[in-house]
Amino acid sequence: MEWKLERSLRLEPMIILVMGVSGSGKTTIGQQLANSLHWEFRDADSFHSPDNVEKMRQGIPLTEADRAPWLQALQTAIVHWLEADQNRVLACSALRASYRQYLMVDSDRVKLIYLYGSFDLIQKRLRSRHNHYMSDQLLESQFATLEEPTDALQIDINQPIEAIVEAIRATLLPLG
Repeated sequence: MEWKLERSLRLEPMIILVMGVSGSGKTTIGQQLANSLHWEFRDADSFHSPDNVEKMRQGIPLTEADRAPWLQALQTAIVHWLEADQNRVLACSALRASYRQYLMVDSDRVKLIYLYGSFDLIQKRLRSRHNHYMSDQLLESQFATLEEPTDALQIDINQPIEAIVEAIRATLLPLG
C-alpha cells in the first residue's frame, strides 16, 4: 500500500503593511502585490481627514494631534480585517516607530515591509507625479521624521516593481 502525504495549509489572515516616505512606491507596490495575491488593497491616505489632506496639499507637515484620529482609524480597520479573516495590503507611511507599534496589533499576522531609497531618487519621483496632494515640498520633513524600522522586511526601491513584488511574496508567502 502506498501512502500519499497531503498537506492542508490554511494561512491565518494577514495584513501586509507597506511603509516608507512619500514617493517610495507604497501605493504602486501595494497595489501590484495585492493584485498578485488576489487580496484587497487599501491606502492609508484615504483614512486622512479632509483637513489633513488640505494641510499636506499646502505643504504643511501634520502634527501629532492631526495624526491621532488617522492612526486610530487605521488601527480599527486592521483589527476589523483580522477579526473578519480578511487579507489586506495596506500602504501607510508609518514613519515613526510609535505609529508602527500602534498599528502592529498582532505581530504574527501584521507584516511590515519598508520601502527605502535615496532622497534624490524619491525627490525625482515626486517631481514627476501629478494630481497628488503630497508634493516634494514635504519630502525633507518626511525624511526627518522617518525612524527606520529594524523589524521589517527592507526593500531597496531602486529595482523593477516586479522584482520588489516577487521579493515580498517569496519572503512572506514562500508557498504562494
